[in-house]
Amino acid sequence: MKGLILAAGRGTRLRPLTHTRPKHLFRIAGKPIMHYALENLREAGIHEVGIVVSPYNKEDFQQSLGNFPGIQLEYIVQEEALGLAHAVGVTRNWLGESPFVLYLGDNLFQQGIKPFVEAYRPGVSAVIALVQVEDPRQFGVAVVEEGRIVKLLEKPKEPPSNLAVAGVYVFGPEILEIIAHLKPSARGEYEITDAIQGLIDSHRTVLGQEIKGWWKDTGRPADLLDANRLLLVEQKSSVPILEGEVHHSQITGRVVVEAGAQVHNSTILGPAHIASGARLEGAYIGPFTSVGPGAVVRQSEVEFSILEEGAVVEQVPIRLHECILGVGAKVMCRTSLPKAHKLVLGDLSSAELA
Repeated sequence: MKGLILAAGRGTRLRPLTHTRPKHLFRIAGKPIMHYALENLREAGIHEVGIVVSPYNKEDFQQSLGNFPGIQLEYIVQEEALGLAHAVGVTRNWLGESPFVLYLGDNLFQQGIKPFVEAYRPGVSAVIALVQVEDPRQFGVAVVEEGRIVKLLEKPKEPPSNLAVAGVYVFGPEILEIIAHLKPSARGEYEITDAIQGLIDSHRTVLGQEIKGWWKDTGRPADLLDANRLLLVEQKSSVPILEGEVHHSQITGRVVVEAGAQVHNSTILGPAHIASGARLEGAYIGPFTSVGPGAVVRQSEVEFSILEEGAVVEQVPIRLHECILGVGAKVMCRTSLPKAHKLVLGDLSSAELA
């Protein structure tokens, strides 16, 4: 069985962060989102993985992922974003006759994807991950009878159930023939839900299986922050893991300070992750915060935030809360301010609070 990760989207809901970088490479809880997808596939026994990329982000993925341990990577370019089914269709030659796991690269699963892979067997054409949601109108929605999906609708105005299609699917090769004959939807895209409905209409067995544990689609800034929170809570050790330099500092709870990081005269309350090369001086790092490689926090307070590689927070007299700072972004202040600020800064941006 092969793995197929879709990562060609432009991430418009995360702009300005995605103007310069694909969202799948944002670091949360110490590593890029895409790493979690690859690790889940590897744990499910899948070692041959294709990544569908755009002409604009292929090099970003190649540089970030390199030679990923235990995975043979293939990059397949989708020249134009015309829907999930279209993205699968462009990989037909690479997939051949192999069954495959289709994985949306910006999705996170607390307990991995192994149960869905194990549910696939001879006589089954697809296994679809489902999750109960409060408002299914923004998702593909499934109607399930005795474990089988009998109907699937894309973003219905009146949902027939609260079971939404999550970001992982296991398909037999027969789905490729259906995709080859799909017509575009009203919004001009080739929908994977229409392809799955095609399997159902041809009396193929399509199983629906609910996700255990939490699931996150990291499509918005608030989702990134919440995913970071959930993953930091999952850190195995309940006591600090201090591999970097720590001097005259107070560190409490689930905190990882990677080798090469420097912490001086600072306080860190976990869960938190401080990446290699980061430097904290006179800083307060509150719960649910990830500080990326080479980032600097000096004479400032940050909590429930994500600081990407090389981000700088310096001499800011108010506590930064629920912030996402992109690669090389800077927040500096020369005078005191009266209230808190909430920031989402793209890569290489700069905000001076005065």
